[in-house]
Amino acid sequence: MDRKADADYDCTFLDDAVTDGRVTHKESIREQYATDESPHSGHVPDAVVWPASADEVCAVLSAANDRGVPVTPRSGGSGLEGNAIPSAGGIVLSTAEIDHVEISPEDMQVTVGAGVVYDDLNERLASHGLRFAPGISSGNVATIGGMVATNASGFNAVRYGETRDHVRRLKVVTADGRIVECGKGVVKTSAGYSLKDLFVGSEGTLGVVTEVTLGLVGIPEYRKAALVTFPSRVAASGAVADAIGSALVPGAIEFIDTTAIKMLNAYHDEVSFEEHPTLIIELHANNSGIEEDLAFAKAICEDHGMLSWKAAGKANLEDIWQARRDKYPATQSYRDDWEVALVGDVVVPISRYPDIVEEVSQASEELNLMTSCVGHAGDGNLHFTSLVDPDDEEMVGRAHELNERVVRKAIALGGTSTGEHGIGIGKRQFMNEEHGQAIDLMRSIKETFDPNGIMNPGKVLPDA
Repeated sequence: MDRKADADYDCTFLDDAVTDGRVTHKESIREQYATDESPHSGHVPDAVVWPASADEVCAVLSAANDRGVPVTPRSGGSGLEGNAIPSAGGIVLSTAEIDHVEISPEDMQVTVGAGVVYDDLNERLASHGLRFAPGISSGNVATIGGMVATNASGFNAVRYGETRDHVRRLKVVTADGRIVECGKGVVKTSAGYSLKDLFVGSEGTLGVVTEVTLGLVGIPEYRKAALVTFPSRVAASGAVADAIGSALVPGAIEFIDTTAIKMLNAYHDEVSFEEHPTLIIELHANNSGIEEDLAFAKAICEDHGMLSWKAAGKANLEDIWQARRDKYPATQSYRDDWEVALVGDVVVPISRYPDIVEEVSQASEELNLMTSCVGHAGDGNLHFTSLVDPDDEEMVGRAHELNERVVRKAIALGGTSTGEHGIGIGKRQFMNEEHGQAIDLMRSIKETFDPNGIMNPGKVLPDA
């Protein structure tokens, strides 16, 4: 971590930008905002500020823009690609204080501040029989603003879509202090360019999202789930490809390889998994047709040589999903003094899912690495994590080699370098390869919205 002895930027102007002293220049607090949940190296900012409204964000950004001071927006800090690391120093702008919630159940939508935490929002929506559906694993920390910034998704995206599919309207503050509203609180509109979709996934490089209007879905009346084991990764991932290709629309379908299963078993007392490649298949419905879908899913798994099919009762279903959410801490704690080198996040066309799973397996074996895999398999998303001795530079290098190999394979298969974690610091090197000449257009957009380059510099776009 870069711990600067002296501030590079004079940020005392922030004392007049927000009320109630919601700004700090203390090094002990600044150091807490130098990193996020990613393994990437941190950088201590010169100040941290917590605006409580769009107007205060406006005051911070316009003053910073006039002085050329970098600003790194931050939400829950749960990003895994260094999205919220203040690489250039300057200001960390936290949206945690912008946490208002206005539910409109008759319109099946909600308007929230960017600092509202995902799980807290769904807890409030539940009394109306509604929810915001992507189903992310870090939902107890991640905020709606951060989810918009990275276009986050998770377990339920295969049925309900990613964050972008639910965003109806955004309030955004641009680098020069303009407060802009994009989109409308309606299901559809054809009026002009879709600026809201431009901001979704932009990781704070174009502006700061302060308010979001989201479309909601009803909580399903019926949920049925099963744990299914297979003799190999290829058999399990092949079952996923066939299930989705057969027009089955599960509420969730998760892939967990044997290494990941061992880590979860070592970490959890509440749930014990059979140590084979496993799928968690969950179906949602509001009628009895769910039983037919469950039988159909089982038949597909049988065609791929499943070893076991274990129905998950209502009592232990939440324990199973909590275990899956704990995959990252389970990996971190699996071997003393070893650390997660990085968290892979790729997506491929569903028919190529077995290919990308096999690529991780082969690369891990050839590079002699302990690599575990899980994935939101129903939409072609695969996560992979390698544990390494952080003092062994050669081993750390092999983990990065594995990541590069798998990402390039995903792109070659017609996929993408990231499905939900964003680009941040870690994936910039692949942007030219994935997007080609479209990068020039992206740079033009960046320069239009942020001509002085103060918004989250060093993220998303590769160096020219």
